[in-house]
Amino acid sequence: MPPRPAPAAPAAAPAPTTAAPPAVEPALALLELDSIAAGIEAGDAMAKRAPIEVLRAGTVHPGKYLVLVGGAVGDVEEALAAGREVGAAAVRDVVFLPSVHPDVVAAMRGARGIAAGEALGVIETATVAAAIEAADAGLKGARVRLLELRLADDLGGKGYLLFDGPVAEVEAAVEIGGDRVAGSPGLVRRVIPQLHAEMAGNLAADARFAARIRG
Repeated sequence: MPPRPAPAAPAAAPAPTTAAPPAVEPALALLELDSIAAGIEAGDAMAKRAPIEVLRAGTVHPGKYLVLVGGAVGDVEEALAAGREVGAAAVRDVVFLPSVHPDVVAAMRGARGIAAGEALGVIETATVAAAIEAADAGLKGARVRLLELRLADDLGGKGYLLFDGPVAEVEAAVEIGGDRVAGSPGLVRRVIPQLHAEMAGNLAADARFAARIRG
């Protein structure tokens, strides 16, 4: 009796694909509210007002609510107007960027860099919206890298950003970004030439103190 043929090998499973996140560009707007209920209502009004491409909403510390929208300039502007109208007195801050810098979007999604330039620039703000606006202005006004953009959580609602590059460019970015949000409460800006390697390592690993003392 002839040998039975070996069973055919099963077809290889297709490689998993990861869908690219929806594009926020060209326009981005963020509404920051100090009431969760008002934030949910404002986000609903924004979604109903205009056909925006992206809407992301949720809570951040300490009990604030953020609504982020992105898409065509006119649609984002219309949606933001609706959110501000409905949010009314609960609106704490707002940013509208009709041509947002792509590095700002990447940093908001978690992209981080390691300090390698001549200087580090820091801008700290009391609100998320102000930090985003300062980052965008600094990137557009000087030849710097945006190393990190931290927003609200584990910061008591604050935001901060880190610029990296030649001293003169970092100074320009911090000045331009800070001036853009000059009226924002809690604004602090610093330029640190020749950041020490130990501090650079701490920033690259994790800026949270609890994480650093566990290592």
